[in-house]
Amino acid sequence: MTPAPTSAAEAPVLRRLSTLDRFLPLWIFAAMALGLLLGRIYPDLGAALDRVQLAGVSVPIAVGLLWMMYPVLAKVRYETIGRHARDTKLLGTSLVLNWVIGPVVMLVLAWIFLPDLPEYRNGLVLIGLARCIAMVLIWNNLACGSGELAAVLVALNSVFQILTYSVLGWLFLTVIPTWFGADTTALNVSMGQIAKSVGIFLGVPLVAGYLTRTALVRQRGTAWYDDVFMPRFGPTALIGLLYTIVLMFAMQGHRIMALPLDVLRIAVPLLAYFAIMFGFAFWFSRRLGFDYESTASLSFTAAGNNFELAIAVAVATFGIGSGEALAAVVGPLIEVPALIGLVYVSLRARRLWDAVPARRR
Repeated sequence: MTPAPTSAAEAPVLRRLSTLDRFLPLWIFAAMALGLLLGRIYPDLGAALDRVQLAGVSVPIAVGLLWMMYPVLAKVRYETIGRHARDTKLLGTSLVLNWVIGPVVMLVLAWIFLPDLPEYRNGLVLIGLARCIAMVLIWNNLACGSGELAAVLVALNSVFQILTYSVLGWLFLTVIPTWFGADTTALNVSMGQIAKSVGIFLGVPLVAGYLTRTALVRQRGTAWYDDVFMPRFGPTALIGLLYTIVLMFAMQGHRIMALPLDVLRIAVPLLAYFAIMFGFAFWFSRRLGFDYESTASLSFTAAGNNFELAIAVAVATFGIGSGEALAAVVGPLIEVPALIGLVYVSLRARRLWDAVPARRR
């Protein structure tokens, strides 16, 4: 069968995707397998890697988290951010999707699928409350969303995490469960702890990315930076992602392999969450009349989560061997292939974008 012709709008997008981008699901599963193999060959590797920590996260993993964010943030055209920051309709939509709809959807799904497993349910709630500040930039970039808008939304979510994570964690883990007749859970996380995590995993690469772009554009010009430097430097973000996944599986893969049914039960509400949040955000943003680039950024921001914060909080609060920590670790392992799939869904929707007029209110 002859493949359907590619639209003029989609063809440049596909050509911009590197081999690494196009076959990323394959590389992801290969990284998972390599991590499991390393964990079996070196059973003490996890303890060794976890000996030195940064903001509650193993330093080798922290290096990967910083590495995968830095090139993406270096690509952002910071000089155009002001235009998006003044768009209260866009920012208001993002706040509602991320801080009202997202946490509630995760809470409902956790109770529907895990009513008898409170530790895993708590872990999912922690993930739902930790809004995106990291990998969403990669997915948004692959889907050709607005990098400038995504940077603004990530910064906005970071501020809200610092101000509200502890309060929302207390509400969702100690107050709301009593409405269902369940036992409450104590959560003791200070704003200072969250601010430190956000400052490290977002602030450091953000400053580095801004300084890199500013300095090199001043020296070599915008055309050289966007057309020569970034095509070489940008893909290293995905290498950082693969490196992080290898280490995470090397450290926690044995626990995941020992509890396959538990992992499956955690995975089902996570998959439902990603599909529901992305689908609703895409439909809602389209209905509000936003263009494709803004809609993609809003949708991936709404669907993605700050798993490094969720892992750090779960481990620091409940312990590395807790069910909460296991659920938090499973989270990004399910999120990666799910969000990759949604990248392709988004690109396909872009192909049909102009064919169906948006509804405006």
